[in-house]
Amino acid sequence: MASCLGVILALGLAIFLLVSFSASFGGEKAATVSSNSVLELTFDAPIPEKTNNAEREGFSLENDDIVGLQAWVEAINHAKTDPKIKGILLHPEMTSFGMATASVVRRALEDFRKEGKFIVSYADYYSNGTYYLASAADKIYLHPIGRLDFRGFASAIPFFRDMLDRIGVKPEIYFAGQFKGATEPFRLNKMSDPNRLQVREYLGGLYSIFLEDIARTRKISVSELQNIASTYAAGDAKGALRTKMIDQVGMYEDVLIDLRKRLALTDKDAIKTISIEDYCTTFARKLNVSAKNKIAVVYAEGEIDGSKEDKNGTITQDRYLKLLREIRQDDKVKAIVLRVNSPGGDALTSESILQELRLSQKAGKKVVVSMGDYAASGGYYISAFADSIFAEQNTITGSIGVFAMTFSLNKMMNEKLGIHYDTITTGSPYATMMLPFFDKSPNQGAVLQGYVDTLYETFLNRVATGRNMSRDAVHSIAQGRVWTGAKAKEIGLVDAIGNCA
Repeated sequence: MASCLGVILALGLAIFLLVSFSASFGGEKAATVSSNSVLELTFDAPIPEKTNNAEREGFSLENDDIVGLQAWVEAINHAKTDPKIKGILLHPEMTSFGMATASVVRRALEDFRKEGKFIVSYADYYSNGTYYLASAADKIYLHPIGRLDFRGFASAIPFFRDMLDRIGVKPEIYFAGQFKGATEPFRLNKMSDPNRLQVREYLGGLYSIFLEDIARTRKISVSELQNIASTYAAGDAKGALRTKMIDQVGMYEDVLIDLRKRLALTDKDAIKTISIEDYCTTFARKLNVSAKNKIAVVYAEGEIDGSKEDKNGTITQDRYLKLLREIRQDDKVKAIVLRVNSPGGDALTSESILQELRLSQKAGKKVVVSMGDYAASGGYYISAFADSIFAEQNTITGSIGVFAMTFSLNKMMNEKLGIHYDTITTGSPYATMMLPFFDKSPNQGAVLQGYVDTLYETFLNRVATGRNMSRDAVHSIAQGRVWTGAKAKEIGLVDAIGNCA
């Protein structure tokens, strides 16, 4: 796997500066690691790119850190050489993150095992995603009446067109790119042929990577794994054991007995464990922030939003432009690593961020992009001019396309609710264009479609210039189509498979 930092460090820089909007560890008192301990990893929370860079759900008095991906990798890497940590216990009951994130964590677990330390996994139920993580362990346990839901990948998309017709809501959709599937649930009752093609291809690509990784660590061939999935042969504990997808059927007490043996403990001895949150407080990366040469790592995570709000897990315009401007004006920062994990969003904000990055390049700073789970649509837009682009094999990227969508409530108001709107204008046929209570005229629709087409051409030309391709070459792989990172490398949207971990 290539390293984006390796590319930049070749320039002769010796230090990098992590730039983040979120609090890092340190609010809580540092935990203590006891000798002969086990690092206990659960996956019951999202893994943002940067610690705490995620919206917290609901109201909670708890102040626990939401550990970021970089911190996960650093913790596992630190634990593999920490003499006090003897092994890892996994509880992969659920996951709420993408395949690229899972791949990064999984590789760190594999590296941990190479140091000769153990990894044991236990769950009552394994989904495809949780089993993918568990398959990095050297011993996998499953509850006697538990399930291993290993059955292939599927994409199920709801379509709302009939419902909208029934309630009198008319979707007014303008798009550029036959593969731009985001609007299809509102204008169709099933996937279009182009969208079906792209979903089948990227889903198949993700599934191939998934199977190859499991095959490598479980020593089961890809063809055998495909057969196990297609026959649902590992669905229950007996089947999972028979197919060698797990190593032992047992209760959690059996796992504790196993751990005591590995740790040379008696039945009366307590097993010392430490969580990832606590373990991250026990060590700290030492940064020489006074160094003359620095690399700024900027986490562009979440939807791209044109608002002025300051919120975690969202790429808001004011916040990011201010940060990037400060970095550009800092002569000590010689390069920028932009870690992108975004499905896209506001076009104007995407353009503003891209232009600010270009100004940094004109000021002599290198810009390298590292892609996470997603770098699609606006997420790719802000990446387009990078000096180098890195992605995971199972990153979802591309989606070079544009759409605009409004809804007319005219029929619902008039026929369903009995509410009628009348209007007076100054004579312009476009005065009511953005009001939801009137259907758009052909001329009004043409204006919006023209706007979308112009944005699409701008997008094509940004990518063409940034990737040193012709406009038509970009168009042939654009049209809103999404690609896996592996395929994106083949078609020139990505330079290398790798990450910044």
